[in-house]
Amino acid sequence: METVNEILTKLETADNTTKNELENELVSIGTSVVPQLVDQLQVVRGIKRGVVAMTLIRLGDASVKYLEKAAQENKDFEWVAEYLIREIKGSLAA
Repeated sequence: METVNEILTKLETADNTTKNELENELVSIGTSVVPQLVDQLQVVRGIKRGVVAMTLIRLGDASVKYLEKAAQENKDFEWVAEYLIREIKGSLAA
């Protein structure tokens, strides 16, 4: 199984189909990658950032406590974390 960093590196040259496959691969790893994804979300940009954010939303509740912790430690990241938490809670209510 590939590491999160290997998957994120592949995103640099990915087309839409590959991007979706890589996102699915991240989701399939499961909630154990949430802390690493939250860390990555604070440094990556562009396509990588979008895929990491969607993966965290898809992993759902497991992401919330890590996003909350990151928001407390990094005020510049706070709005991103709050947005994702709202998306997660909204998708759980649907």
